Amino acid sequence: MILKKLLTGSGSVVGLVRQLGGVTTTTVVRTTQQQRFFSIGKKSSPKILITGGLGQLGTECAKLLRGTYGEDSVILSDIIKPSEEIVNSGPYIFADILDFKGLQKIVVDHRVDWIIHFSALLSAIGEQNVPLAVRVNIEGLHNVIELAKQYKLRVFVPSTIGAFGPDSPRNPTPNVTIQRPRTIYGVSKVHAELIGEYYHHKFGLDFRCLRFPGVISSDPPGGGTTDYAVAIFFEALKSGKYECYLKPDTRLPMMYIDDCLRSLHEFMTAPEEKLERRVYNVTAMSFTPEELVNELAKHIPEIHVSYRPDSRQAIADSWPQVFDDQDARRDWGWQHQYDLEKLVSLMVKDVRENYVNKGLSNV
Repeated sequence: MILKKLLTGSGSVVGLVRQLGGVTTTTVVRTTQQQRFFSIGKKSSPKILITGGLGQLGTECAKLLRGTYGEDSVILSDIIKPSEEIVNSGPYIFADILDFKGLQKIVVDHRVDWIIHFSALLSAIGEQNVPLAVRVNIEGLHNVIELAKQYKLRVFVPSTIGAFGPDSPRNPTPNVTIQRPRTIYGVSKVHAELIGEYYHHKFGLDFRCLRFPGVISSDPPGGGTTDYAVAIFFEALKSGKYECYLKPDTRLPMMYIDDCLRSLHEFMTAPEEKLERRVYNVTAMSFTPEELVNELAKHIPEIHVSYRPDSRQAIADSWPQVFDDQDARRDWGWQHQYDLEKLVSLMVKDVRENYVNKGLSNV
């Protein structure tokens, strides 16, 4: 049985694997396009575990990586019961990030090479349940980081514009500057950045982290402060109206999900010697609710938006207005492809076709 597991994987013969103390040794060979993973038996692509996989980024990230490395090379995981579509799209397993032994078993049984750790409570939701945010965002991260160290995995942890605070320069916000966030979400992300960098310097952990701005996709909003820029499409296409919880002139950095996921993949496959740091800002654009409404009005002329700022306004006011990502552009060649005009056009099309026309627009 043990021999069979060593000889098969991802639907193809991968050969014998040398094991030292129960840990599989892997040699990395880099090409100009991507880093390909080879064991003695020529395992031709990384085995990737995505935690928190049923959130905004997980399912789309799985599609991208499966298209690159093969369907069986990417394991989507969460604690949520998946839809039939998710189950049919590729491997899906239950994974509780607070259960170290359970995660350990997954890594060993599936011979995982990379962990992409999306599990987290977002900013607005985290403020409503701080103890749970501490457990998920900090204790869960500790499990993942320690597991990555133990099994010599490459680990990606997303950070956020929320990792900055009111004392940080806001326009622009450089890669290295003061960080004093005032949300548990932001505090947990600063902790993730620092503990990941520490494990890299102390133990050689291949830790990689991108600070994402607001990410816009046609998935329904999930509780973030920047989610107005998603919810407005659903409400405007359904009723022609939207009540925004931020002031019309609140400028925040944003990016379309395709740019976001492409930056993740390019960063994960960037050669080690190109990385001057382990944490990078990435962005595509910055806009205000008013600017978004003006662009959306080109597609929905009858749109009416009112403004009633709530507790999320204070969070937004402590965040960057413009993100400086020149380090990522210099070190590993990051370039965005979507501006505001292109983003709005795609979002209108996607939300209309996939939700409104199917009667699924309640958010």
